Amino acid sequence: MPTTGTFAGYAPVQDYLFGLKAKGMKFGIDRMQVLVEALGHPERSYPVIHVAGTNGKGSVSALLDAILHTAGWRTGLYTSPHLVKLGERVQVDRRLLGEAEIVAYTNELRPVAERPALFSADDHPSFFEFMTAMAFLQFARRQVDIGIIEVGLGGRLDATNVVLPEVAVITSIGLDHCDMLGDRLDLIAAEKAGIIKPGRPVVLGRMPPVAEEVIRKIAAERHAPVHSVREEFGDGIDRYPHTNLEGDYQRWNAATATLVARLLPPRWKLDGEVISRGLLHANWPGRWQRMTAGGRPLILDASHNPEGAQVLDANLTKLLSETGRKPVIMTGALGEYRARALLEVIARHAREIHLAIPHQARACGYEELEHCVPAAFDGRVARTTVADVFPGPDRCAIGGAEDTVVVTGSIYLIGEVFEQLEPGRGAGEGRLQDF
Repeated sequence: MPTTGTFAGYAPVQDYLFGLKAKGMKFGIDRMQVLVEALGHPERSYPVIHVAGTNGKGSVSALLDAILHTAGWRTGLYTSPHLVKLGERVQVDRRLLGEAEIVAYTNELRPVAERPALFSADDHPSFFEFMTAMAFLQFARRQVDIGIIEVGLGGRLDATNVVLPEVAVITSIGLDHCDMLGDRLDLIAAEKAGIIKPGRPVVLGRMPPVAEEVIRKIAAERHAPVHSVREEFGDGIDRYPHTNLEGDYQRWNAATATLVARLLPPRWKLDGEVISRGLLHANWPGRWQRMTAGGRPLILDASHNPEGAQVLDANLTKLLSETGRKPVIMTGALGEYRARALLEVIARHAREIHLAIPHQARACGYEELEHCVPAAFDGRVARTTVADVFPGPDRCAIGGAEDTVVVTGSIYLIGEVFEQLEPGRGAGEGRLQDF
């Protein structure tokens, strides 16, 4: 039976959304199509850029948001997961969706979401579908000029794939979520290429040739013109645009965002000067982000899969050349295959390794993490917690005055660190993560 009444505050809304999340992920866009139709298709009331990819899709989305905002446009940005607060996922001009707004949207959406479930419980929208609908409504009602929509997982069967984008973007292809997307690059590429729409341009970031071949074939079948970062900018990093986000891989992401911006019609007024300024004002926390804590340099970097571990390797190599001293590294991961790739890299660069367990059901335990530390590593390996390492704002309990501390691995771990260091963000909502 449908639920009656409305939620009076944020706490019961959190419980309701957690209940949706606890029912698990659901693939396919049929439920989402029913939901947006019932809502009057809010996603059709503004142009959309749709962004998929194994890594870099969040950074590219943030870079595009910065470029368009610099040009004076009102932007909607939908990303996942959040670092600390659920409202981070839905932003208009980078203002987070507030708790009161989440309550109001939940009360509005709940009866709409329950109607299809009268005949089959499986037809009830999932947590991610519910949040996607919330984003579509917020962007429509705030009258954004353009929405930048990041895919949650994969592409073809993702809830966001009900949009008809001005440009589809596939930032990179690597091995991640293999249990759901396939264990080969060509299979993963085919899933992500599912966002390509007939006749609409697609931008490709840097990716393995086997993956690009699959995507180009699907694009050709749909008569979608392909624009490649590698073809446009080449292989030498010196030709890639600069951004305030650190690392060579962020220059690859900046090139991807630049190419998307160039493809938008002239009415968007995205000339070279606007694009360059936007790239230098991007805001995307937790990606090789430099801070200080306890009087020592601190770097927070979400690096949660094998492809990300390769980028981490390059960044740590550069850090060692900058400081002349091996960093102290804290890490935690979800899944052994991620932990192994991560710790193989960390062990090559760290003086000490501190292992932590993110507050997520799929997080590796201490023994599993220890098993992934290469036997050749001769530094200290310790078990710890986020609260022990960061007991409060501007406090850090590992490393010495001359050390750089790096926290890397799961984005959920990074979020828990932010919660400790910046209590002004509010209480963390880690239980409302997708998977």
